[in-house]
Amino acid sequence: MTEDVSASNSADLNVDSKVADHDPDNSSSIEDKSIESLEEQKNSSSNVETEAEKQILNNEARLEQLEKEHETLKSQYMRIAADFDNFRKRQSRDQDDLRLQLTCNTLSEILPVVDNFERARQQLNPESEEALALHRNYQNLYKQLVDVLKKLGVAPMRVEGQTFDPSLHEALLREPSETITEGIILEELVRGYHLNGRVLRHAQVKVSMGPGLKEDLNDEKINDEKKVANNSDKEVLEVED
Repeated sequence: MTEDVSASNSADLNVDSKVADHDPDNSSSIEDKSIESLEEQKNSSSNVETEAEKQILNNEARLEQLEKEHETLKSQYMRIAADFDNFRKRQSRDQDDLRLQLTCNTLSEILPVVDNFERARQQLNPESEEALALHRNYQNLYKQLVDVLKKLGVAPMRVEGQTFDPSLHEALLREPSETITEGIILEELVRGYHLNGRVLRHAQVKVSMGPGLKEDLNDEKINDEKKVANNSDKEVLEVED
């Protein structure tokens, strides 16, 4: 009896299982759920890819922006550095010019002292022992002054026989000459000086007018001689041994 009931229940289960396996609604529902799950996975994957692509695009745009900012800042830095370098050079040049100008002004005030020393040397004619001693002392003092000027870069001009140059010379007198061509310096009236290649004082000179008719130039000579009378006599920046 028990075996019959078990057999009957087993048969019913088999029937129910077969019925379930052949249920079209249940199978369709499972397939729909699987499709929806796949679509959800695809959509999720697509969303992830889209977000990743957006992030990459944002990073690239940000990188490009940073590169542009870097180039702009670099360009600004280069301009500022160039401007500062130019400013530094200009300041250094201005300081050198100012220092040279101050030196020129100071030495220009000292040159008349040199002229007076030279004038005194030309006028001295020592005869007694006391005068000779005074002359030697004067020569030593003059030599010290000349040595200081040389150390500072002061050098006398050599102008006689040179072509007149208005940037170096100042013509006080003109004189006709049958042997010297026009524009040649005949005589140095007041010595000129250089300071490291720069004109410290123009040389005052007499210039040849060249050969030609000797017209009456008395009035012109008188005027020129008056100019010379207002200037110092010829002086030489040399110390006799």
